[in-house]
Amino acid sequence: MIYDLIIIGGGPAGSAASVYASRKRLKTLLLTSEFGGQSIVSEKIYNWIGTTEIAGSKLAQDLKNHVKANVNDILEIKEGLKVNSIIKSGENFSVKTESGENFETKTILIATGSKRRKLEAKNADKLEHKGLTYCATCDGPIFSGMDVAVIGGGNAAFESAAQLLAYCNSVIIINRSNSFRADQITVDKILKNSKITTLKNIEILEIKGENFVEGILYKDMTTNEKKEIKVNGIFIEIGQIPNTDFVKDIVPLDKIGKIKIDPWTHKTETSGIWAAGDCTNILYHQNNIAAGDAIKALEDIYLTLHTK
Repeated sequence: MIYDLIIIGGGPAGSAASVYASRKRLKTLLLTSEFGGQSIVSEKIYNWIGTTEIAGSKLAQDLKNHVKANVNDILEIKEGLKVNSIIKSGENFSVKTESGENFETKTILIATGSKRRKLEAKNADKLEHKGLTYCATCDGPIFSGMDVAVIGGGNAAFESAAQLLAYCNSVIIINRSNSFRADQITVDKILKNSKITTLKNIEILEIKGENFVEGILYKDMTTNEKKEIKVNGIFIEIGQIPNTDFVKDIVPLDKIGKIKIDPWTHKTETSGIWAAGDCTNILYHQNNIAAGDAIKALEDIYLTLHTK
């Protein structure tokens, strides 16, 4: 069988595209290791449009239920599979999984998202989702009236700090180097707020706390002194790693591994392959954006298939 479309990824982007593909009667296969994307581990999400708040696990289940409700003779789901390569096969593509299965398709939508770069410090893994989190947008309101830290020095770190000002008593930005990577205009604007302070040239040694974050032990790399600060929450913004290793030989990637796309159509530079969501080189990354971008890509895929 040759599918019209194979969608790879079951987060908001892949799920939204699957529903639209079914409604447009494209013979489609959705391949995903699991539904939900990064948000599956979030305790509460407050910006998923249409809901006041929702747990990440509930969002994942809702996405799965919505896609499954559209399964028919047109849409097929294979869950628990991870794709390890895409090969051009004449005018079509061959999509291979780690389990050895092989599927043929005319077009592909890559929606594999990204994963957060983890903080490497003692107890960071133990206290993840127990005060240490990777999403200020999702989890900021939980820390209302508290003192928190943001780890990182890029635009994402400063944008997170700005969001946290709406909830938190104070925000301290902790940066590994002596200078920030964020745009200077952004740095200047955010640091004007008296609720924000910074620590630079810092190595995080340990996250303190038994059942929940209580503080940070760090080394000042200028003086080699070890110090501790008390915080109730820690937000990690040290970059993302796109889930794109399996496509590096077939679509061009940028210097950090994100898929290069035309933002007008979401086409990659390889004819027949589109991409949407956090695996792409767009400026902003959120659940709502990923879902919308995937729908735009699906619309373009449909037109491409029907105007050949």
